[in-house]
Amino acid sequence: MKIFVGLSGGVDSAVAAHLLKEQGHTVVGAFIKGWEPDFLPCTGAEDRLSAMRVAAHLQIPFITVDLSDEYKRLVVDPFVDEYRKGRTPNPDVWCNRTIKFGAFWNQVKKRGADAIATGHYAGTDGKQLHVSNDETKDQTYFLWTLTQEDLAHTHFPLGALRKSKVRDIAKRIHLPNALRPDSQGLCFLGHVDMHAFLKRFIEPEDGPILHDGVRVGTHDGVWYYTLGQHVSTNSSERLYVVSKDLGTNTLQVATKLTATEPKSFYTLTTLNWVSGTPPVGTVEAQYRYHGSYVRAQVEGVSVTLDEPVLVAPGQSLVFYSNGVCLGGGTIE
Repeated sequence: MKIFVGLSGGVDSAVAAHLLKEQGHTVVGAFIKGWEPDFLPCTGAEDRLSAMRVAAHLQIPFITVDLSDEYKRLVVDPFVDEYRKGRTPNPDVWCNRTIKFGAFWNQVKKRGADAIATGHYAGTDGKQLHVSNDETKDQTYFLWTLTQEDLAHTHFPLGALRKSKVRDIAKRIHLPNALRPDSQGLCFLGHVDMHAFLKRFIEPEDGPILHDGVRVGTHDGVWYYTLGQHVSTNSSERLYVVSKDLGTNTLQVATKLTATEPKSFYTLTTLNWVSGTPPVGTVEAQYRYHGSYVRAQVEGVSVTLDEPVLVAPGQSLVFYSNGVCLGGGTIE
């Protein structure tokens, strides 16, 4: 097959490309160029150079796919708009859906691609989305929007490997980025100060922080905060956001996340089942990346959890059963 591998500049996608070439596929390295703000230090140029070096080392063709306009329009703008509405979106989920498994596939398909591949820690047999063998690195939480159509032309070469093995392979074949640290943070932008980033798009507005009805501090806008987040106050106690009122621009805080807001019943939007059909019976739900699992029952767009949890509107609730990621939805 002719497979275009999304080379990010990191070691995972580099090893994915090597493994596919070793299997006899015709491999093309493709660097996805995303939108970069002019007010933050971004690593795009450095990442692209690293990806080029990997392609040269593996002796595979290299292209750059410019999706900066799509990324700004389909990921960044809706992301900021969600925060403006007081919600907490997950941009990595949107990035995977609209860019890596959307616009990228559409672009390389025109260049003769039979399939695409990434360095995600996940697995697929073309029909199901499997949890990675390295559960400490598993990334299926961010891939719940994938469909049968997506999986039919997608490869995850690292699904059966542990991260330590991936590093070993990189060193053994002398990849130029074998020791490069793992990237963290916002998809394509890397580590950014979310508060500072959002202030470029949403005007600050001071408001009260209340603890048991008593004002314990001032914040600069409820839209910058999410449920469960630690906030600095005048109190000697460590306090966390448990609710926020967009109308009055007020944050309510408590010493424990279980104080006021956890719920057992949630409604979902943008619900997607990878197999195309909803599960029957009890499943496992994950409400944050690498968070604990909670048993759940799904009926239509309604989810009942076996125990109350604090989840911010806009976040993903993802469902699993027997090592398979079934799909998920966005908390409404």
